[in-house]
Amino acid sequence: QLQLVESGGGLVQSGGSLRLSCVASKDTMDGYAVGWFRQVTWNERDREEISCMSHDGVVVKSVNGRFAMSRGVAKNTVYLQMNSLKPEDTGVYYCARSRYQSNCRAENMNTWGKGTLVTVSA
Repeated sequence: QLQLVESGGGLVQSGGSLRLSCVASKDTMDGYAVGWFRQVTWNERDREEISCMSHDGVVVKSVNGRFAMSRGVAKNTVYLQMNSLKPEDTGVYYCARSRYQSNCRAENMNTWGKGTLVTVSA
């Protein structure tokens, strides 16, 4: 069964950068869309879609120009490069795999990682 593990979160000052990683175990992410999300409230269903990459490696959505999603050569790792971070970017970031090729709506994601915490201080 596919498992996703995020890493790279931490405490950073406003204006700083972080690079999040998401590694898939026992499978690759090939063939399905993969997305990054941020928990908005305490409700685990309230997750904001940050970026989405379709099955062929094309980024089809990015919430802002400060974040860039990419994929490793082996296709079992995706990254989220976060630049010019702001305090409002603080939150738990999750990667997830979709049941579809190009759709990253939260309700369509069938595999989630446990998340990595990003804290941006003012």
